[in-house]
Amino acid sequence: MEFGDKIKELRTTNQLTQEQFAIRLNVTRQAVSNWENNRNLPDLELLILISSIFHISLDELILGGSNVNNMTEKLIKDGSKTRRAKLNMITTLIGSFLLFFGFACFFIKMNSVEYIDETGILHENFYLLPIGFLFLFAGIIVFLVTGIRFIIEIVRIKAEKTN
Repeated sequence: MEFGDKIKELRTTNQLTQEQFAIRLNVTRQAVSNWENNRNLPDLELLILISSIFHISLDELILGGSNVNNMTEKLIKDGSKTRRAKLNMITTLIGSFLLFFGFACFFIKMNSVEYIDETGILHENFYLLPIGFLFLFAGIIVFLVTGIRFIIEIVRIKAEKTN
């Protein structure tokens, strides 16, 4: 059973008009109409509210039986998009911090004073150069991997749309 049919059945079983159903869920009547005609789908918070108000399990509401319908596909797709977006954001932040620390090492090295003390020992922050290059290299690698994964995902989505 499609999600729209399930919502309409739930509404008519409780002897509610679309307007009354919408008022109970604090949405517009047009939103209920769009749900029933499978033009749009409610978000997760509304699904939880519908299941609690009308005493129906989320499994029964979303799956409508044992078949996977478009609501289930939407929830799965939304979940994977959210995880992908979070992963992209985290890797971008990590790459930015790595690049920042690399440039900070170069800046500190550039502004540090090198001197020879009275015992003839050279005092220099020579270790900042390889550490700076290491941070820059790691940041660039993180950005490249994230960019390549993003491009591959776009190509995969376009290929799915054409099939």
